[in-house]
Amino acid sequence: MEDVTALRRFNRYFTRRIGVLDDHYLGQDRPLGEARLLFEIHESASGASLRELRTRLGLDAGYLSRMAKALEAQGLVRTSVHPDDNRLRRVELTPAGRAEVKEQNRRAGALAAGLLEGLAPAQRTELTAALAGAQRLLRLAAITVALVPGASPDARTCLDAYAADIDARFPEGFDASALVRPEEVSGDAGAFFVAYEESRPVGCGALRRLEPRAGEIRHVWVHPDARRLGLARRLLAALEGEAAARGFDVVRLDTHATLTEAQAMYRACGYREIPRYDDNEYAAHWFEKRLG
Repeated sequence: MEDVTALRRFNRYFTRRIGVLDDHYLGQDRPLGEARLLFEIHESASGASLRELRTRLGLDAGYLSRMAKALEAQGLVRTSVHPDDNRLRRVELTPAGRAEVKEQNRRAGALAAGLLEGLAPAQRTELTAALAGAQRLLRLAAITVALVPGASPDARTCLDAYAADIDARFPEGFDASALVRPEEVSGDAGAFFVAYEESRPVGCGALRRLEPRAGEIRHVWVHPDARRLGLARRLLAALEGEAAARGFDVVRLDTHATLTEAQAMYRACGYREIPRYDDNEYAAHWFEKRLG
């Protein structure tokens, strides 16, 4: 519980220190929720749909709609039918809204500079590194890894992205027909995991049965935007856990010669290199791991 207590203590200190609890955030005439919504709309150069904003901010649809209406009544935003989908409402800043966000950014920058004033340059560097590390770990913690059918749209979306990724990396290219078939990674035959960040698929991994007590891990992939978080190891652990739950004693996998970072990860996760066990034309290294 010490880690939970420490995180809660930091949250209480930080929210008080930057004025989150004040109804007039940054001294402007609005609470943090409305200020943040204005900022997010500004970040989308041509406006954003309410659905996109709801996903990005993790807000209840009714609450978001009420905030948007309040800002529209103040002349800070305008709403319209989305040009690409008439079922969606798009919201964009008015000139008055852009001016307020500009002032908001100025005040937020001044607040941040004030917080850093009391630190020496080396301490600022230390704080910056600590914040980057905290953000990386919190992102990883917020990602969910779910078991999905091998034929599901999210599974196929991830596999298509995986195929395009390695096709660009392999000198000989990659033929997508070599991907696992849905029936190989569903039901009793295997399993397919998808990683989600804010409802968006950002990674995947597949497990299929090789022999009665042996499984094979395939297509461990992470979207470029979610790399260097530790997500590949988390997917690998989920696949190993599923293999153990299915009664497998060992899992095997192969990898291409150019994927040196994958080879390093497998070795670090307890895999040992073994002789060729399959006829995969793209493989140059073969690994296995005994499951406890």
